[in-house]
Amino acid sequence: MSSKIEKKEKNQVTLKIEVDAQTFEKGVQSAYNKNKGKFNIHGFRKGKAPRKIIELNYGEGVFYEEAINIIFPEVYEAAIKEHGLDPVARPDLDVEAIEKGKPVVFVVDVTVKPEVNLGDYKGIEVEKVEYNVTDEDVNEELKTIQNRNARIIEAEDRPVKEGDILTIDYSGFVGEEQFEGGTAENQTLEIGSGAFIPGFEEQLVGKNKDEEVEVKVTFPEEYHAENLAGKEAIFKVTIHEIKVKELPELDDELAKDVSEFDTLEELKKDIKVRLEEQAKNKEKVEIENKIIEKACELSEVEIPEAMIERQIDVNVNEFGYRLSYQGLDLSKYLELTGMEFSDFRAQFKEDAEKFVKGDLVIEAIGKKEGIEASEEELNNEIEKLSKQYGQDVDKFTKNLDENDLDYIKMGIIKRKAIDFLVDSAKLV
Repeated sequence: MSSKIEKKEKNQVTLKIEVDAQTFEKGVQSAYNKNKGKFNIHGFRKGKAPRKIIELNYGEGVFYEEAINIIFPEVYEAAIKEHGLDPVARPDLDVEAIEKGKPVVFVVDVTVKPEVNLGDYKGIEVEKVEYNVTDEDVNEELKTIQNRNARIIEAEDRPVKEGDILTIDYSGFVGEEQFEGGTAENQTLEIGSGAFIPGFEEQLVGKNKDEEVEVKVTFPEEYHAENLAGKEAIFKVTIHEIKVKELPELDDELAKDVSEFDTLEELKKDIKVRLEEQAKNKEKVEIENKIIEKACELSEVEIPEAMIERQIDVNVNEFGYRLSYQGLDLSKYLELTGMEFSDFRAQFKEDAEKFVKGDLVIEAIGKKEGIEASEEELNNEIEKLSKQYGQDVDKFTKNLDENDLDYIKMGIIKRKAIDFLVDSAKLV
């Protein structure tokens, strides 16, 4: 096999790969062995017809496509290594010449990782970020613990109050017409949660159990369903149940129930330590993001569209994964919001572009500063990953190929490059 770069434009490279006739013949033979059982040839049992007979019946090139699929990945990998290329998308393959007994010539268009023109990334000035934990923050956390451990009980014989939890049926109408998606039975609603359209919950305050109420609202102008945006509507609501949260007392007994501590004071101290740790992590992340953003502003890079699209795919999949925890899938979400998939994807483009640029800039800084991942750092990261996946570290390591190891090393290098950026920055 031999290869050469034919042309190079921006982030596009065209490779011409020549595969000798003997190598291609091995590919054709492998393709025959793999597919011979699919051919019915008169006079031969299925899968027993010789290759020459199949070629006579179906044409000399009957196995060429499969042979290309067999040999191309290996020769392509060898070619990109030979020329030190870093592809960021699937290659576009064209066969320039293919003939029995002669070399096969592939012409491959490859999108490669772009070069980054770094700005003056050392000594970047950013505004210092500080988050201080107050007694009020601790008290808010205690309120959350109270609410989490509250009992939901039937309210006394009284009208609805702020904070009550109702079970309701409702039907929504615009004019005389009942609209789709505006009807529910035995719906739970906490008054004051803001879960419903503005003005809806407030009109149930003061109403009684089993009472039928007409709630008049106006949908927001920016409402996700365009057919309802800005329109006046009436909901016919029936209140079935009025319940209230009964909060536990903030005392030592609660501390014992919800933690390893015997007193409320010990629990408060622990909450404060935890909140302070969270505050420090938040400060760290925000400062890092500001510094990376500034480094990106000072740098120039022309990002291939393929890299942005790939990151959009990642963002879309993550969004779908989060939806699954709410009992929804992406198709149902799009149906509920009335959004086209192309418009939904477009929402992620700006963030995807920003993320890709940041990633490229950090990688370029790591390369320029000669930052490497030591053997100890690599082993520590592998051990950490094995624990995350619940696997024995030796077994986990054996399953890692060269690409996996390169990916882990690059993650370490990027982390160290970010640390380098932060250490050299000036917080003002």
